[in-house]
Amino acid sequence: QVQLVESGGGLVQAGGSLKLSCVASGLPLSNYAMAWFRQGPGKEREFVSFVNWSGASTYYAYSVKGRFTISRDGAKNTVYLQMNSLKPEDTAVYYCAAGGRPTTRWSSYDYWGQGTQVSVSS
Repeated sequence: QVQLVESGGGLVQAGGSLKLSCVASGLPLSNYAMAWFRQGPGKEREFVSFVNWSGASTYYAYSVKGRFTISRDGAKNTVYLQMNSLKPEDTAVYYCAAGGRPTTRWSSYDYWGQGTQVSVSS
C-alpha cells in the first residue's frame, strides 16, 4: 500500500521558518519526481515546487522562489520543503505528491499525501 505522510506544519509568525517532511512507504521515491502543492482557504490548489528523481533539477513557483528549498533523501525515502521568511499569504494546507515526471500540473501526479497545515500570523 502506497502512503505519503506529511509532517512539520504548524503556526509561525511572519518571517519565521518551518521544514516540512514527506515520508513514503510502499513506494521507492528514488523512481519518482516529487512535488509540493498547497491550497489556501478559499483558493485552488497551486504548485509550490518540484524535484526530479535524482534531485539534480528543482523548480519553484515565483511566489516562493528564494525563500523555499526542496530536497530529497533517498536513504530515508523522504522529501523536504524548507520554508524561510514565511508570509501570511503562505498560509495553506501543504501536500506532497509523487509522479512519473516533474511538472507543475497537479493532475500529472499519481500519489498524494493527506496534507499538513501551515499557518503564518502577521
